[in-house]
Amino acid sequence: MELNWQEMLFEFFGGLGIFLFAIKFMGDGLQKTAGNKLRDLLDRYITNPLSGVAVGILFTLLIQSSSGTIVIIIGLVSAGFMTLRQSIGVIMGANIGTTVKAFVIGFDIGEYALPIMAIGAFLIFLFKKKSMQNIGEIIFGFGGLFLGLELMTSGMSPLQHLSSFTGFTLKMSEDPLLGVIAGTVMTMLIQSSSASVAFLQGFYSEGLISLHGALPILFGDNIGTTITAILASIGASVSARRTAAAHVLFNVVGAIVFLIFLTPFTLYMEWVADVLSLEDKMQIAFAHGTFNVVNVILQFPLIGAWIYLLVKVLPGEDVNSKYKPKHLEEDFIEESPSIAIGQAKEEILRMGEFSVQGLEKTYDYLRNGHQHDAEEAYRLEDAINHLDKKITNYLVKISSQPLSSQDSTRHFMLLGTARDIERIGDHFENIIELIDYQGEQRLQLTSDALEDISEMFELTINTVKKALEALDLNNDQLAREVVEQEQVIDRMERQFRKNHIIRLNERLCSGHAGVMFVDILSNLERIGDHSMNIADSVLGKRI
Repeated sequence: MELNWQEMLFEFFGGLGIFLFAIKFMGDGLQKTAGNKLRDLLDRYITNPLSGVAVGILFTLLIQSSSGTIVIIIGLVSAGFMTLRQSIGVIMGANIGTTVKAFVIGFDIGEYALPIMAIGAFLIFLFKKKSMQNIGEIIFGFGGLFLGLELMTSGMSPLQHLSSFTGFTLKMSEDPLLGVIAGTVMTMLIQSSSASVAFLQGFYSEGLISLHGALPILFGDNIGTTITAILASIGASVSARRTAAAHVLFNVVGAIVFLIFLTPFTLYMEWVADVLSLEDKMQIAFAHGTFNVVNVILQFPLIGAWIYLLVKVLPGEDVNSKYKPKHLEEDFIEESPSIAIGQAKEEILRMGEFSVQGLEKTYDYLRNGHQHDAEEAYRLEDAINHLDKKITNYLVKISSQPLSSQDSTRHFMLLGTARDIERIGDHFENIIELIDYQGEQRLQLTSDALEDISEMFELTINTVKKALEALDLNNDQLAREVVEQEQVIDRMERQFRKNHIIRLNERLCSGHAGVMFVDILSNLERIGDHSMNIADSVLGKRI
């Protein structure tokens, strides 16, 4: 039989493209629908590995991507918001959560894919309400999954008549190690374990490979998906690298165990398929689910051993506690609210130190364009937001206690100060985004414009430092200097705007570059305002 290779390849890769797009589109819709509480879910409810497993399952179901969950986990570990022990539990849960997609695509509803996509498209384009559009994205992506699967399956089906390919699949069936390698490489290349499993389901349903040959590929799919975690951990803290290594270790050990018991597992799956009358695609889905659930059960008691091993293999200082609160002792709230307020002040000063570091990294990014400076600034902004929540919650708890008039005033001022520092973080994040925009649009600032920004940036950083020092020492003189410097920053902004207009009139600067220049000045001026607010709190009432 002569095969039309062009038609087969176009159909298969077109289907794969639609499938991958549909996964991302559906995941984006689910994230928007769930709101911004997803990350808080991870941070708030993971108190031990067992709760981590539960949260990992739920989070992965919500965003429809185990890789997405693990990348976020690596970010939280790198920022010091989670421990390695907590993260391993979430990784285990994410592996279970991702199997749900295999069950979904195991149902043969491909003939309804186009109507489902049509419904999603109508919701996206006919409704102005964002929530309805998000639901439309979910439905459209759901239908796209099945359309992509149909195209991939029909593209592969002629291969069953090709003798050379049949011989290759038989060889793969005879050599489980080859199957594991094939599954690993395939998932690494297409960056989606769901797509690899779907590919395998189509392969198996078309009779191109036996169940005994398909299962090792499935094990390899689980190893291949760890590439995302590895890439996400490059350049991150040692804690984040250990988390990525834990993901690799977990999946590799699971694959080895199941490979050893491949024959009994194959017989078990054949028995399950017979008892439940499972379709071919659903057999692969059940095998995928069984692998991940049993793998978690087997390795959960070994978490302590894996942590010990990872620390030995990847030595280095664990910076997990770098951004976590160090002074917010709960016992002080009831025993001595006055001391608790002092503890909150110490934590706010730490938060202020992060804001200074973030500003310095942002300034470095402006001058040299090194991406690692921007990444570090983003991590610091995350830390500031995290500490702001923790400090605010701590102060709210203190407010439930009887406070003296002086302590009540200090309490109120600290709430405002925490908010001012949090806003400083927002502003330097805005500046990073403006610098990114400059690079993307290839905008050029004149040397005079860069000199103006540098002068204002350095004064702004110095002003924030001085405001925090005034807060720390309750120093009125330093606070007055902050107020004076803030007025200089205001005058700078007005003068530099005028300089910019002159450059525009002389056509020395483009309009787009000018807008970016003015926005950076505006953010620096507002940082100056927040510094003055801190100074005013010192001058108004010592805290």
